[in-house]
Amino acid sequence: MTDTTPTVLFICQHNAGRSQLGAALLEHLAGDRFTATSAGLSPAGEVNPAVAATVAELGIDIADRVPRAVTADDLDQADVVVLMKPGLALPSTPRGEVLEWSFPNPEAWDAEAVRPLREAVSDKIQTTLLAR
Repeated sequence: MTDTTPTVLFICQHNAGRSQLGAALLEHLAGDRFTATSAGLSPAGEVNPAVAATVAELGIDIADRVPRAVTADDLDQADVVVLMKPGLALPSTPRGEVLEWSFPNPEAWDAEAVRPLREAVSDKIQTTLLAR
């Protein structure tokens, strides 16, 4: 990758489900076209196991990732910030473009319930980010 590779930061509340899903799918779909990262406003203790299981079905392993809090540096370094829930209160103003997507929180969902979310996020990535 070069320094010109755009960084996309996915943000949700707990950095356990939606944002982890977005980052993993962008990495999988885009190859080296983008650098994908994720963070949350109040990080959970672990990645949602159902989300990890559904991306594992695609050959993506995120089980060892650790949810983390979004920082002002994250927001300053990202070329695109994707809020997986509209209206999230960020710690500072992002430097890059902000996209607000609306996806439900899969916090208490099983893998069967997460699969349609995974497909919806994948479709949104393909039509919004990869279509550029």
